[in-house]
Amino acid sequence: MHVYLQQHLGGSEPVRFVRLTLQPDLFGCWELLRESGSPGRRSQLRVTQFDAADEARLAFERERDALLTRQFQILPHPLLP
Repeated sequence: MHVYLQQHLGGSEPVRFVRLTLQPDLFGCWELLRESGSPGRRSQLRVTQFDAADEARLAFERERDALLTRQFQILPHPLLP
């Protein structure tokens, strides 16, 4: 599961993005990856592991919803399947 969000604040503020990815790992657990930054610049990657798929999906949805309340918009991203 993937979602790509961008925030345009206007003015001289750079565009910010967040890419959320939910994926299984090799050991039967789940990982929530959160990559954030500005396009064309270095980004940060944060990985959170979960034992259960339902718990991971709930965390993914909470993170996405929190970003939407902070003026991020969901956009299609050409690099995502």
